[in-house]
Amino acid sequence: MLESFHKAQSDYGLSTGLAVISEISELILPEHEVSEPMFRLILLAAREVARTGDWHLPLSYFAFWTVRLGGWLPRFDCCVSCGTPFGSKPAFYDTHQPGLFCEKCRRSGMQPLHPEARSLAERFAGERLDRIEYEKSLQLGVRELREAGLCWIEHHLERRLRTRELLETT
Repeated sequence: MLESFHKAQSDYGLSTGLAVISEISELILPEHEVSEPMFRLILLAAREVARTGDWHLPLSYFAFWTVRLGGWLPRFDCCVSCGTPFGSKPAFYDTHQPGLFCEKCRRSGMQPLHPEARSLAERFAGERLDRIEYEKSLQLGVRELREAGLCWIEHHLERRLRTRELLETT
């Protein structure tokens, strides 16, 4: 059975989300190598963008799982530098450092990853995207987790994603 993503491709906002997924896939996947988990992830994310008419949750889920499948997912419970548990405090990340840092170890320019986003990461790890409802209460966590995932992807690719800037225009 063939699927058409024409509706998603004809909408600028949705096609921008799909463009980010496409660019990441092209850069992450080795040429001429089969990667069934990544293919399933791409298909799941694209289907959810088309089904829901929104790229926010699918792209966040895609970035999280790309980092996880790549083996780059940091621990979400304690500081990578000193081992201090985060508890209810925010963790911090940036493009130039892998992992999450506590308030004491954070460097200037690092972005916060609040407990809501870390909780959402646990949910992503145990639940399929098509079973997660995008509620208003998830917006902050979805945005923060997406941005952290994209930063870690850029760190490991050692280059910026060109399509990432387009997300800000939607």
